[in-house]
Amino acid sequence: MLGSAIQWSYITQNWAQIQADLVQHIELTLIAVGLGALISIPLAVLAWRFPVTRGPVVSLSTTLYVIPSLALFALVGSVTGYEASYLTGEIALVGYTMLILVWNTLSGLAAVPVDAREAAQALGYTNGATLIRVELPLSLPYIFAGLRVATSTVVGLVTVTALIGLGGLGQLIIYGFNANGFYTPIIVGLVLSVALAAVLDLVWVGIERIALPWSRSRRIRVQV
Repeated sequence: MLGSAIQWSYITQNWAQIQADLVQHIELTLIAVGLGALISIPLAVLAWRFPVTRGPVVSLSTTLYVIPSLALFALVGSVTGYEASYLTGEIALVGYTMLILVWNTLSGLAAVPVDAREAAQALGYTNGATLIRVELPLSLPYIFAGLRVATSTVVGLVTVTALIGLGGLGQLIIYGFNANGFYTPIIVGLVLSVALAAVLDLVWVGIERIALPWSRSRRIRVQV
């Protein structure tokens, strides 16, 4: 049934455009996750180090996460412009990574064993040194778990940016819907999106295993 819904001639004739859409999807995803990590992880560390800031940081990230994607793109686009603007797309996409990364970083820091902190203090570490040399390294499995979920989430959300002229593989899906039930581009867009999410997840797993070989046997619960 799937084979009958796909016109292979469309794929072969438009392969160059499909590749271009896939590359743009990857670019939008990696930029969003990278910027999200650069913003969210330091914010979470700040919130952990200074508890008075924890409420505002968590509230901000939660608010951005619960805003519907179309509404968020519209709000951001009204300021930055809608015409295929990377700035518009990335601001919104980064916003959706923040709750996942902030919560997982905070959860990782909270999971650091008390005896590890006490041992660091017994060695004469200051609070700042304990955070950098003990707490953050021990929380990395949680941070990697957050990066995996954030990446998969962004891969799905990138398709929505097709409504502002970007979208990567979302362009194929939009085209299929507008072509009166032409399912081939829709199926291609969906299959490649799922495959991309799976590949990037495996990349994160590989990076984590190389960086943290001691954590392979640990199972981390992702906080969302």
